[in-house]
Amino acid sequence: MGKAYRPKDHYFQRAKRRGLRARSAFKLEELIDRFGLLRPGARVLDLGAAPGGFLQIIAKAVGPAGLAVGVDLVSIRPFPEAWVRTAVLDVLADDAQARLEGLAKGPYDAVLSDMAPKTTGIRATDEARSLRLAERALELAQALGKPGSSFVAKLFMGGDFEIFRARLRDAYREVKVVRPEATRSASVEVYLVGLGLRNAER
Repeated sequence: MGKAYRPKDHYFQRAKRRGLRARSAFKLEELIDRFGLLRPGARVLDLGAAPGGFLQIIAKAVGPAGLAVGVDLVSIRPFPEAWVRTAVLDVLADDAQARLEGLAKGPYDAVLSDMAPKTTGIRATDEARSLRLAERALELAQALGKPGSSFVAKLFMGGDFEIFRARLRDAYREVKVVRPEATRSASVEVYLVGLGLRNAER
């Protein structure tokens, strides 16, 4: 018989021991360590933030002199840190950018997206939906990020992946494709990291 699927794997158990809300926190920790994405005092926007695993890491990294803003389609359990703000928000809505600016004025030092679509099991459909979310994250990063800021977006491999990576290369001085160690073995997701926003659209 094949090896049974174990949803409560090593990273799940580690997250539970550390009081982290999601195992995805380890993915962001790895990206921060590798690319120096966040620093004390930074202003960071987290798209697709529920349940708050990324936000926990961001809040610790930026500290009380910084700002961590997290939004998602579902509510996020409140954080004790005063420098963390959350809201229920659909980034695909026409008024998303205006609502984000109402929640906290930019510009941001980093825009991070862990957004993923509800999967259908139809590969082409799931890839297209994942791409749309990544494209929207990039639009918001270009509009709300400061020159030189960083960007991270989760994306399903396949489809128009290379087209999106080319867009990212036009927008950022460096682009990396990373599959963090905490990614589940069966997952088709990767993270694209943009370093050094060339020209903010503010």
